[in-house]
Amino acid sequence: MSKIWVIPSEKCIFAETENFIVMRQKLVVFTGAGISAESGIPTFRDANGMWGKYDAMKLASVEGFEEDPQAVLDFYNARRKNLLEVEPNHAHRVLADLEKRYDVTIITQNVDNLHERAGSSKVLHLHGELSKVTSSRNRLDPNCIKEYPLDVPIQLGDKAADGSQLRPYIVWFGEYVDGMELAAYWVQQADIFVVIGTSLVVYPAAGLVDYAPSEMPKFLIDPNDLKGGLPTGFQHIKAKAVEGVDELVRRLEELEK
Repeated sequence: MSKIWVIPSEKCIFAETENFIVMRQKLVVFTGAGISAESGIPTFRDANGMWGKYDAMKLASVEGFEEDPQAVLDFYNARRKNLLEVEPNHAHRVLADLEKRYDVTIITQNVDNLHERAGSSKVLHLHGELSKVTSSRNRLDPNCIKEYPLDVPIQLGDKAADGSQLRPYIVWFGEYVDGMELAAYWVQQADIFVVIGTSLVVYPAAGLVDYAPSEMPKFLIDPNDLKGGLPTGFQHIKAKAVEGVDELVRRLEELEK
C-alpha cells in the first residue's frame, strides 16, 4: 500500500513505496476545445465553430436566457445528448495514464466530461459542466448545483432547490469564472505546465499562462501558429492533440534523464 503526503511548502508530492521514497512532480495541464474536437465535439471559435453558426449572446448569456429560455434549453439539451454519443480519445487517455508517474491536475475550458471518463482524477472545469444543472437565480449556490442525467432534457418548469427555473451549469458570457483563483494557484505550484487545444484568446482563462514560473518546462500542443504568438518560454508541439500527446510523453521522458 502506497502512502501520499502533500507538503504545502513544496511543489512536489512524495510517495512512499514498500522499499523507497520517490518524488512525483506536479504536472498541470490546461485544455481547450481542440482536445475534445477529435472526439466529435464541435469547437466554438474555429472557422466551422458553433459561434460562426449561432448567435452566442442569444444562446450563452443571461439576457438570451431571459429573452428566450426555450431556445437556450434546446441548444444545451442537444449538446448534452451529443455528449452521450462521443468517447474520450487517445489524448484524454494519455493524460489520465500520466497519473502513474506524475501528480496530474487538469484545468479545462471544456464543459464535457471526457477527461473524467478517460480516468483523470483531478479536473477543474472553468466554464462549467454539461452534466450538471443549477439555479437560474443564483448559479453558484451549492444547494442548487446537481448532477442531471444527460438523456433527460432540461425543460421549462423544472425547478432548482430555490424554486427558480433550472438552467445548465455553464458559465455564460458576462458571468464570473469562479475557478480562476484556484487554477492560477495550481499553475504557480506546477513543476511542468502543458497547454493543449486552446487558442488562448478566451479570457480570463487564457491568462493562466502568465502564472507559470519562467524556469519551469512549458509545452503547447496545437497544430496552428497562435494569432498572438507563442507564449514566452513554451515549446510548441505543432500537432493535433491525439498526435501531440505522444510527443509530449517523449519530451517528458527526456526531462527525466
